[in-house]
This record gives sequence, structure tokens and C-alpha cells, in this order.
Amino acid sequence: MKGLYTALMCSFDEKGNVNEKGLREIVRHNIDVQQMDGLYVNGSTGENFLISLAQKKQIFDIVKNEAGDDVKLIAQVGALNLDEAVELAKYATDLGYNAISAVTPFYYKFDFEEIKDYYNTILNSVDNDLIIYSIPALTGVNMNLEQFGELFENDKVIGVKFTAPDFFLLERIRHAYPEKLIFSGFDEMLLSASVLNVDGAIGSTFNVNGQRARQIFELAQEGRIDEARDVQKTTNDLIAGILDNGLYPTIKEMLKYKGVDAGFCRKPMKSLSEEGIKRAQEIADKHL
Repeated sequence: MKGLYTALMCSFDEKGNVNEKGLREIVRHNIDVQQMDGLYVNGSTGENFLISLAQKKQIFDIVKNEAGDDVKLIAQVGALNLDEAVELAKYATDLGYNAISAVTPFYYKFDFEEIKDYYNTILNSVDNDLIIYSIPALTGVNMNLEQFGELFENDKVIGVKFTAPDFFLLERIRHAYPEKLIFSGFDEMLLSASVLNVDGAIGSTFNVNGQRARQIFELAQEGRIDEARDVQKTTNDLIAGILDNGLYPTIKEMLKYKGVDAGFCRKPMKSLSEEGIKRAQEIADKHL
């Protein structure tokens, strides 16, 4: 399961329906052009928290059908509704996804025992491995080393998608649990995470910048830090432009500019203005 995974975007039409043709094009672009090792499906980048249970299943279906066994597939099934998370975990496992992932339960201030029970409930429902999705800035859930250790006691918890800037904690997890997988979740910090010997990364900008991400990751593994730093700088120039223009709609517009039918974002995300579209195309011309 090691390697680089795209946090997969999903193509929607203007009414918010899944655009199957466009989604298939995004999948193939990530496999054939960006040459990713795997796809992380129905995460934040896939607008997972804006779509229905039926749409989540539809996306799992389409991605598995299109990707087949070409790459590894991780299904993000986490939800505030634990019954839904269990249902999605079973569904993705039956489809043949290589692993499931679940964001920490959010919004309500759950204590750690509630969080632990959430993960164990999901895992007890399926015969599959799970990757914790830790993104404190969006969930408000900050777990310490000992709490990660408690979750790792379940052998089916094989690792974590670590989307946090706490590199002290990242190093401590790496040192304490060398057998567990750690995926970096911040594209702009890939080099820093790679130096700490993460096992891979899961990134939204990999939809358009996956080849460069691989350069950073592999150069760091080879100890060629100066070269990796240069590629990270170029990557961060790209990311700064994307963030300034609107993260998800800009990546989708850049994909469309490159001939991939990435569609629209679901409301309440806004569409780019004509000026924003032009800016996205300028960013693509300059950095891709």
C-alpha cells in the first residue's frame, strides 16, 4: 500500500449529479498521465461531505470499474452517521477496495473513547484494513502519540493519513510505530514529511501535479535534498496560485483546460468567474 495516491476529484454536472464520463476521465488521467500508485476515493477533495449516500456508492462503483486492478484503491467511508460509515465500509470492501479510510468523527466534541469506538465499530463490520484520516484543522480532533498507539493496537488499523503540520508528532509516530503506514496529507509539506521517512502521500493537487510530487518523494528518499527542495519550491508556487484562486474549482478548471472533463463543484462551493477561469488557465500555462 506504500506510494503516492491522488485524493481523487469527482466530476459533477451543473445540477450536482455525478458526471460518470468525467469521473472516468479523471481516474484515467491520474493513472495514465500522473502515474499515481493509487487513488483515495471520496475524501475531502471528492466533496464527500456534500453528497448523498447513493452518490458515494455510485462513485465507488465507477472508480473501481474504471481503475480495475491498475492501481491500489482506498475508500474513505468516514461519516458522522456511524451506520452510514459501516454501510459504506461494507460496500467498498465488497467491491474489492484494497483498504478503507475514515476521517475522525467531527463537529461534536467527541472524547477519545468515542472516537476509538467509532473506528472499532467500522472495523468489526468488515474484513478489511483501515487508514485513519487525521485532519485536525477541519475536524477539531487532535490526537496525541498515546492515542494513536491505542488505535494502532487493532491490527486492522494499518496506518494514518497525517494531514497536520505537527512534524514533531509525525516523527514520534514514525519512531514508535515503524510497521504502520504514514501518508503525508499536506502537498506543500511533502518534502518535510518525506525527510521523516513517510511511506507515501495522499494529495489533492496530485490530480494535476502528481509527477512533480513523485520527484519530490523519490529525490528525498535518495537523499538528494537540494534537488527535492527546488521541485518543492516549484510545486509550492503552483499551490499558492491555486489557493489564491480557489482550491477545488481551480484544480477542476485546470483539468478541463488539459482536456479532462472535471465538471463543476457542488454547492455551496461557488463556480469560478470568467476572471477566475482565465486565472486558472494562466496558472496551468505557467506551472504545468
